[in-house]
Amino acid sequence: MAFLEKDQLEGSSDSYKMSPNVKKYTLRDNGFDQLKNGNFQFSRDLEIGTAKSPKLKMNVSSDLKTFKLSAVTANGLRTVNLYKGEAFTEAQERAGYILTEFVESGILERV
Repeated sequence: MAFLEKDQLEGSSDSYKMSPNVKKYTLRDNGFDQLKNGNFQFSRDLEIGTAKSPKLKMNVSSDLKTFKLSAVTANGLRTVNLYKGEAFTEAQERAGYILTEFVESGILERV
């Protein structure tokens, strides 16, 4: 998986980059898990009460400068376009809420 300096969810018009002021403890406080290789990973279901709910996944490199952002299927094997059609309205709202929280927490910045 290639980490990027700027990324967005497939189909979204909002782009994000890592905040230059982000700290490791900020990531941990916001639900990120630190992996053995030092990278950080965030994964959350975007619909409540559905077994096949898409997930929001974000991976951050250990140097906190690059990341990868995506919405994936429940099993995590394919990316999903949340903004195509009306099927994922709840997922769109929840993803937007999570990303707004990341901006307000100083993890991401809108580009």
